[in-house]
Amino acid sequence: MSTDHTATLVAAARAGDAHAQDELVAAHLPLVYNIVGRALNGSVDVDDVVQDTMLRALDGLGTLRSDESFRSWLVAIAMNRVRAHWQARRPYADGGLDEANELADPGADFVDLTVVRLQLAGQRRETARATRWLEPDDRALLSLWWLECAGELTRAEVARALELPAQHTAVRVQRMKAQLEAARVVERALEAHPPCEALRSMLETWDGRPSTLWRKRIARHARECLRCSGLWSGLMPAEGLLAGLALVPVSVALLAGIRSAAALAPAGAAYPAGAAYPADGYVGHGGLGAGPGDGGALGHTPGLGHAPGHGQGTGHGPADAHAPAPTPGAGAGHDG
Repeated sequence: MSTDHTATLVAAARAGDAHAQDELVAAHLPLVYNIVGRALNGSVDVDDVVQDTMLRALDGLGTLRSDESFRSWLVAIAMNRVRAHWQARRPYADGGLDEANELADPGADFVDLTVVRLQLAGQRRETARATRWLEPDDRALLSLWWLECAGELTRAEVARALELPAQHTAVRVQRMKAQLEAARVVERALEAHPPCEALRSMLETWDGRPSTLWRKRIARHARECLRCSGLWSGLMPAEGLLAGLALVPVSVALLAGIRSAAALAPAGAAYPAGAAYPADGYVGHGGLGAGPGDGGALGHTPGLGHAPGHGQGTGHGPADAHAPAPTPGAGAGHDG
């Protein structure tokens, strides 16, 4: 979708055109779904966070200063909803990745969905599976960087969503890539046939779930073990593996849920100005038009399965797009 067409839709949607609202949601929903799904992999709340993001964006169109900047503004809102999700669950997730896994839904694994829907194999599959071993903040960054590599986002949009300058964004990306590389080696070590006997012995106390601790232990073993040290060789750059990958398609049920929520919300029930993280409820505005059609996913439906084009500006939006980002944590490069 061109920037000009997006701007036209935004103006019409702001004026209450239900058809324009519907087209705007359908065109951008796959992008938001892939960002949130990958950032919150396995969470039972992925669809809720996606819906919240889309409805907040529609309700906040009146605060968007540049219609051409809608996409980057929407991405920033999505990342703030991810942060809000973490904050709401902080009492349950202070232990990091291990405790976060307690809240995960095995049936909602976005990694498996990515592998199956995009038919990934070889090092692409390995890279997708390796993302399970990243900590939540790195996984959120990866959700943006993955789409940058795939050609769906620009680096400027990534930096804005992180609320960081370009140079700091580049540093964080490099750190995350080092952790991802170590996680890819972990995946290789676990899938090696025949398995390394020393590694098998070390894993006797492992519960089988990805965690930061075990990523570091297995990566350190692979670095020091003569038999496993070769696993670090032949790793293709992740950027090349992700280049040109399609978006994971959105289910018809998710789009239908957003349409229903929008249609049922009272007209004008917008969030108060400056309310970045209201506790409950969804935004109010005009309905989103017709209900979903047949089929199981929207990835190949005209107008519903493709991310918008590049070249959109940075603009300014509602409070959601300007909530403070968490302080970036210091981190080393490779594990071990």
